[in-house]
Amino acid sequence: MNRKERLEAFGRLLDVMEELRQKCPWDKKQTNESLRTNTIEEVYELCDALIRDDNEDIRKELGDLLLHVVFYALIAEEKGTFDIGDVCNTLCQKLIYRHPHVFGSTDADTSQQVEQNWEQLKLKEKGGNKTVLEGVPLALPSIVKAHRIQDKARNAGFDWEFREQVWDKVREEFSELGIEIDRMEADRMEEEFGDLFFSLINAARLYKIDPDNALERTNRKFITRFNYMEQRVSEQGRALKDLTLDEQNRLWDEAKRR
Repeated sequence: MNRKERLEAFGRLLDVMEELRQKCPWDKKQTNESLRTNTIEEVYELCDALIRDDNEDIRKELGDLLLHVVFYALIAEEKGTFDIGDVCNTLCQKLIYRHPHVFGSTDADTSQQVEQNWEQLKLKEKGGNKTVLEGVPLALPSIVKAHRIQDKARNAGFDWEFREQVWDKVREEFSELGIEIDRMEADRMEEEFGDLFFSLINAARLYKIDPDNALERTNRKFITRFNYMEQRVSEQGRALKDLTLDEQNRLWDEAKRR
C-alpha cells in the first residue's frame, strides 16, 4: 500500500469501530476495565506469533492489538478526555523530544548512546520519572521486569566493566543458594533463588540474549519432547508414571535425538 492507501485503511478502521460502538450490544457495554484482560491476552498472542516468526499471525495479532488501542481512544473520546488524534500527537511529540540526534543537534552514534539519552530525557520531562527505575512498570512479568531494571541501571552508568565479570556473581549466588538449601530455610532459599535468577538474567542481558525468549524456547522444546514420550508410552499401552527412571531417561534421549 502507498501512504494514501494506508491512511484510508486507518480511517476505515475508525469508521468501523465507531459504528460497532453505536450498534453492537457487546461493543456498547465495553469499558476500560472490561477490555483490560483481553488486551493482555492479545499482547501475549502477538508475542507468541513473533517467537514463531509467523508473518500471517503477526499481521492478524497486530490488528487485534490495534483494535484495542482504537477502542480505548474511542471510550476516552466519549468521556471528552482525549481521542485517537491526541494519542498519535502525544506519541509523535514524545518521539521527537527523545530523539534529539534525529530532530535536533545532539550526537548519538551508537544504539547505547541513544538509550542513555532516552533515559536522561525521561528524567527531565515535566511530570516524568523522578528516579531511573521509577519508569519500570510494577505489573511486568518478573523476568521481563528484571531485564528492564538492569537495562535502566546500565543506562545510568551502573554496570560491569567487562561482561565476563558477571559469571563470578552467578557462581557466588549459586553457592549462597546451596548453603540455604543445606539449611532448608524456606524463606532464605526463595530469596537466594531469586538472587540467582536475577544474576542469570543480568548475564543474558550482557550477552544480548533475551531471557524471556530463551526460556520460552526451552518451554516449547520440553513440550515437544514430553509429548513424544507420552505418545510412545501410550502406543505401548502404558503410562509415564509406570516407567522406571532408566526407562524414562532412555525415552527422553530418544525424544532429543528426534
